[in-house]
Amino acid sequence: MKAQAARQLDAYFDFLKNERRLSPHTLSNYRHDLDSLAAFCDAHGIDDWQTLNAQNSRAFAAQLHRQGLAGRSIARTLSAARSFYRYLLREGDVQQNPFTGVVAPKAGKRLPKALSVDQAARLMQIEGDEPLTRRDRALLELLYSSGLRLAELVSINVTDLDLHDATVTVTGKGAKTRIVPVGTQARGAIQAWLKERATLAAVGETALFLGRNGKRLGARAVQLRLKQWAVRQGIEVPTHPHMLRHSFASHLLESSGDLRAVQELLGHADLSTTQVYTHLDFQHLSKVYDAAHPRARRKK
Repeated sequence: MKAQAARQLDAYFDFLKNERRLSPHTLSNYRHDLDSLAAFCDAHGIDDWQTLNAQNSRAFAAQLHRQGLAGRSIARTLSAARSFYRYLLREGDVQQNPFTGVVAPKAGKRLPKALSVDQAARLMQIEGDEPLTRRDRALLELLYSSGLRLAELVSINVTDLDLHDATVTVTGKGAKTRIVPVGTQARGAIQAWLKERATLAAVGETALFLGRNGKRLGARAVQLRLKQWAVRQGIEVPTHPHMLRHSFASHLLESSGDLRAVQELLGHADLSTTQVYTHLDFQHLSKVYDAAHPRARRKK
């Protein structure tokens, strides 16, 4: 594409980073999806974003399908393209959004994977008094206790904690802040870590969780440490930080049945996003029903 089109794309990524405050992972997804759109344009002689029309956009969706992408991935790519064109419309760079009304093949609904209560408890029971072990115990407890996203966890500063009030203030998607409770086990683990942190922190470092160099711990390091601990604790399923968020939501909903409260705690803007957790552990709920409801079974 022409240099002007490339500059517009770069300006959009700056907008996503600085104004929308999207996480690095989400930004990477947008860049991957829009790079594929730019490659499509290059291959079809489309030099600027204004030239791309509705017929081109449908051809782009069809190409993604031919390449074997799942419906969910195609939907994400088309969503990224629609968002980009909404930005171009706002800036006055185009007159229409060619991706309006272009839909991806329907994808089967994929339920989030969660640990069982026993697995989650076993994961938290890591032993050792080394500074980094205490750090890992604190961050795992906080992830599970408060249902945090990975980006939220690594962005927490010490001043965001209020252990007396048992809360932490986090910044979620769209730079929205929310206050979430911190459980008793997480508070104890964090207090133990804070004693170690005081001796490790680099001058002026505000982050709650630190790496060996005394600087803010990165998301990738959290992923690797969690994976290592899961293996050491005998967790037989691939474990990642978002699985602890799913586990928090499903276990809390299973115990309370309060979907609205879980929505608030997770920071979901739309209740339909939270409703996916109502489908988890249905067999467990069915067993509870069979055992507890007076008309669930006939008397023998």
